[in-house]
Amino acid sequence: MKPRDLDRNELLDQLADVAQRAAAAAVRLIHDERPADLGITSKSSSTDLVTEMDRASERTIRATIAAVRPDDVVIGEEDGEVIPEGGGSGVRWWVDPIDGTTNYVYDHPGYNVSIAAEVDGEMAVGVVADPTHARTYSAVKGRGAFCDDRPLRLGPAAPLPACLVATGFGYDPDRRGRQGRVAAELLPLVRDIRRMGAAALDLCSVAAGRVDAYYEVGLSMWDLAAGALIASEAGARTGTIDGGPLHPRAVLVAHPERFDELSRLLVELGAPEV
Repeated sequence: MKPRDLDRNELLDQLADVAQRAAAAAVRLIHDERPADLGITSKSSSTDLVTEMDRASERTIRATIAAVRPDDVVIGEEDGEVIPEGGGSGVRWWVDPIDGTTNYVYDHPGYNVSIAAEVDGEMAVGVVADPTHARTYSAVKGRGAFCDDRPLRLGPAAPLPACLVATGFGYDPDRRGRQGRVAAELLPLVRDIRRMGAAALDLCSVAAGRVDAYYEVGLSMWDLAAGALIASEAGARTGTIDGGPLHPRAVLVAHPERFDELSRLLVELGAPEV
């Protein structure tokens, strides 16, 4: 069905259901049915890994979406953008079939399946499934954020020296070095630093109160689409490190009372330029 065939609430309900079912199918494939041979290769660098399971997971997600919504555009990390004949329905999906592939390869907790649906240019539905902790985070625009059936809402803001801050590093060695230097300068000014290795889970950790803030440079939209909506619906402020509108180039997500303070500090440390 195209968006005009459903009213807004019906459409959101349908998209949320499809996203949940697609994420569950992908989790069964990559986690419950994890094979001994993952078919590992590299992409942009020797440390930027991809597996046959990344590709199989994306195929599963795309098939689940297409079975209900064949006219939607789907953009995935592995297979790029696929536009249906006729140009699409006004709904666009952002799919990361395994966010945190390096963690997945090492069988290290900290990978997920991330699926988001955008309606007429606005992110409307997000699902992030965390297989190793058996948690699924979700949000629908205007309806709040959840971890399974538990509502997520930020509590009082911690002072900056008591903030636990998450971040991530890119694959290019030179950029990683610059990012490491920024993190080293930030470290004594906050409670501590966490580096999970999966952007969507870092964003959900802000929503769930497991960290107080998250920043990173050099993401892609499929990394942050679902998680940023979940964090926002939990009450976090999302944007760029320099305070602009949310964009993959330099993401900052934090309690609204700490966002500007962290933004100023990270800009002083040179985080947006790494």
